[in-house]
Amino acid sequence: MGESPGGVRAATRRAKAARASRAPRGGGNAGRRRPGKATWTISGIAAAAVVTVVAVAAGGQLTGRDRDTPSPDPGGDTPSRSSDDSAPGATPSATPSPIRTVAPIGYDQLMDLQYPLEPDLQLSGAFTTVPGHQAAPGKGKVMTFRVDVEQGLPLDGRLFSDTVFKTLNDERSWGHGGTMSFERVSTGHADIVVTLASPGTTAKWCAKSGLDTTVQNVSCDAASTPRTMINAFRWAQGADTYGPQLMHEYRQMLINHEVGHRLGHNHVGCPRAGAPAPVMMQQTKFLSLNGGPTCRPNPWPFP
Repeated sequence: MGESPGGVRAATRRAKAARASRAPRGGGNAGRRRPGKATWTISGIAAAAVVTVVAVAAGGQLTGRDRDTPSPDPGGDTPSRSSDDSAPGATPSATPSPIRTVAPIGYDQLMDLQYPLEPDLQLSGAFTTVPGHQAAPGKGKVMTFRVDVEQGLPLDGRLFSDTVFKTLNDERSWGHGGTMSFERVSTGHADIVVTLASPGTTAKWCAKSGLDTTVQNVSCDAASTPRTMINAFRWAQGADTYGPQLMHEYRQMLINHEVGHRLGHNHVGCPRAGAPAPVMMQQTKFLSLNGGPTCRPNPWPFP
């Protein structure tokens, strides 16, 4: 059945005493569990390790780039980005490229060039007169000339016309010493009609004066006609006696030689070895004659 009050009190005291004997001894915090020393040491090592790894990684990105990674080669193919490029939406600062200007090719440069032309080219024989007028710049007797260019030639007719005018009025040409001067006309009478024509058309006009230009593809003064014929193949390609390095000089010789025939001068030979070839020597064909002395190329009557 139940206990008496005294028994209950005695049992209560015995239970308290038993609990007191099992409780740990210590201060007021004895009822709380504190982390042990070992727990804090392990956590601290782990945290330190994490910090160390981060520091090493960061150091590798900074110091490693400076020491081990080569700087971009300014002359290499790897594109580089400016600081402006890294910002989204930023407009890169544009540095204008230097402007490269190319000087226009001039008269002398054009005259130094060879131009492609077939040696057997034959066109229609229709001519166009180069328009315009250039007054005689010198003294003495005035000789008028016209320049005709065969239609369809792939050559610059104005350049040809300018060359005729410049060459004939050079001090070294036939007007040397003020004896004559040459005026270019495009209408009316002309003392000479300087004509640039294909090899086939040149041959036809020269044959009218009994001259065969098909041998070595040369030019002629067709004396029985108004035309002094300049073979376009020779004008474009030159001759072995001058070579490609003397194209300008060869063209001057060609004009002076054929106009010289119109003025009454005949062929001559080389006077002595190493001398400038007379302009009336057939320099397109040779610089020596019948095993005689060899002259140097020369485009002028009065060099």
